Parts: sequence; C-alpha cells; structure tokens
Amino acid sequence: MSLPPKEIPLGAMRFNSDSQKLEYFNGEIWMQIHTFSPNLDGGARGLIGGGTPGINTIEYITISTQGNGTDFGDRTVEKSELASCSSSTRGIFWGGTSNPAGATNVIDYVTISSTGNAQDFGDLPDNKKEIAACSNETRGLCAGGGGGNMNTIHYITIASTGNSGDFGDLIYGTAGSNITCTQSPTRGLFMNRNEPSGSKQIDYVTISTLGNASDFGDNTDARYGAASMVCSSTRGIFGGGYAPGITNLIDFVTTATTGNATDFGDLSAAGYMCCGCSSPTRGVFGARGVHPAGVINTMDYITIATQGDATDFGDSASTSGKQAAAGCSDAHGGLG
Repeated sequence: MSLPPKEIPLGAMRFNSDSQKLEYFNGEIWMQIHTFSPNLDGGARGLIGGGTPGINTIEYITISTQGNGTDFGDRTVEKSELASCSSSTRGIFWGGTSNPAGATNVIDYVTISSTGNAQDFGDLPDNKKEIAACSNETRGLCAGGGGGNMNTIHYITIASTGNSGDFGDLIYGTAGSNITCTQSPTRGLFMNRNEPSGSKQIDYVTISTLGNASDFGDNTDARYGAASMVCSSTRGIFGGGYAPGITNLIDFVTTATTGNATDFGDLSAAGYMCCGCSSPTRGVFGARGVHPAGVINTMDYITIATQGDATDFGDSASTSGKQAAAGCSDAHGGLG
C-alpha cells in the first residue's frame, strides 16, 4: 500500500488498514503515531511550580475540567525562571533563580498522582535560570538559560535520580535565555530565546539520542519568554512572550516535520514569562507577567487539535498572581 518515497511529502499522514494505526512519513519510512488515552483517575493532572517573587509552592489542576489551582506542596528551593518536564508518573523541576540568592543548579521531583513536597533529584553542572525543559516517558532534557553555559543541553533519566549529563548544544552558542520548548515522543523543540531582543529560531533534537540541535524553522515573530509544555503527540504550541512588547500570540508547529510555525490564535490577555501544561487534547496557559502592570493569576485553555483563541480556565492558587513559573503534566504529547 506504500507509494514510492520520492512521491510522499515529508509529514504526510495515512491510516494503515493492515495495522489499524495512524502513521506519518518522516522522510524515509512510515512511523506509527501513538494516540492512546492513559488511565488518569479522573483526568490528566497539570502541575505549576515556582514563580516570582521567590515562590516555592507547587499547585495542581485537572486539565480536562475548568477551575482554580489547588495546593500540591513545595519545591526544595524558592525559585522563579525555572523549567519543568515530566513522565506519566514524575514531575521534574530544574534550576531557577531568586533575589538575592541568585540562580541554582538544583533538580527536584514529585510524584504527580499524589500531593506533597518535592524531593532532591540531583544537580545541573552549573547554576541555571531562564531555562526550558522537555521530555518523553523516559528522558528529560533541559536547555539554554542564563547564569551558566547558555547553549548547552543536559539530560536525565526521569525514573532514576542523579546529576544531569551532557546531551549537546543548541545551534546559537551564546544566546539562549528565556527559552521555550515543546515535544513529541521522539523530538524536543527549543525556541523563542532572548538574543537579547527575541528570536524566531526553532531548534530540534531527537530525545533518545545525544548530539547538537538542528534547524527546524522559524516562529511567526521574534520573541522570548513564551509558554512551554503545551502539546499533543503531533502538534507543539507556544503562546505569549515579549519582544519588544508583550504579546498574546499563540503559534503551533507539526513536530514530526520541519518548517515555520503557523498562527493558532490569541491568549485572553497578553503576557510573558508564561508557563503551560497539557493533556493529549487540551493545553492550559498559566499565570503570566503583564509588564509594566505586574502579574495576573488567570489561566487560559485551548483545544490543541483546532485553531482559535484561548478561553478562561480558572485562577492560579497564588491569588496575587505570579510569573516565571514552570508547568508539566502526566499526559502531555511527549508521552504518546
């Protein structure tokens, strides 16, 4: 039933009538798209941790419903400008900064299905802030950031504990703070870095391997500080950001292909240093900065498979609002 590879466009999709599975063409072979719905005891759970000013709390939401955040527990450190990624069981929080203590190399973790305080996982090789992380079920990656080597990518095995290892480098060596990411089960994408006034560049890596990033394409505009971790197994979405002013734009990419991002819609309010989390079908954008007015505690949601503007989800458990937090979930697109 296959056509000659030269006649098949990169990223083409088909339904395989033999295996009864949906597949996409990666340029060489047809790959199965995993579309399972995990048993999540009432729905996918999203976590939002840290934030400014110097917040160590973690809150949780049920992504399939609408409502306000609920207290989960505390991080081991009080930090903002951190990163987060997750497997279906464990949430990981990387680095971050606070005044006057500065940036940290701490990695800690929680069990997503429970509530409670984070535990120590290990360390990054240097102190990091303004970083981004992505993951599949087994491996977590963290890239960019101020305070250390800004172009480096590090990795961990999520089911174990220990210090991170060197993965490779982003394409542009000295500019990688306030970075954003998304993922599929096979690819991690990093974008929207501060260079110092924002970038369109999107880099990608294959999560299961080691090596330097490759060029993916461009965002619809140059910005930094957009939300990470909103994705299905096929589509990556990023919203908000700053450069040279705050924006409400939401863009998306098809992660199995390479190419430029496409406009998705708008957030309900412009903001930067946003965070995000998602189920296979719904993405939630957390509280954000609305410079120069301060921060807001409202959360928005979208349906990932469609395009359109975000809708009100609820409010953060931090009633005064926060920014520069990090989000993850037990059902994001990197998990299948």
